[in-house]
Amino acid sequence: MKAALPLVGILLVLTGLVWLGQGTGFILGSFMTGSPFWAVVGLICVLGGSFLIYRTVRRPNPKM
Repeated sequence: MKAALPLVGILLVLTGLVWLGQGTGFILGSFMTGSPFWAVVGLICVLGGSFLIYRTVRRPNPKM
């Protein structure tokens, strides 16, 4: 299960980047184009995915 978490984080970041691009109008051709809602949802996905990747691949603290 722990090996799948970075993959889920990467997919979440990639999806969030697409939604962020569509919401801000950089990616055209969708009902999401130019919608601030999708820009915010995309940003949340990028931040959440990045946090998930960070938490699963960082080295444990040997002093604990």
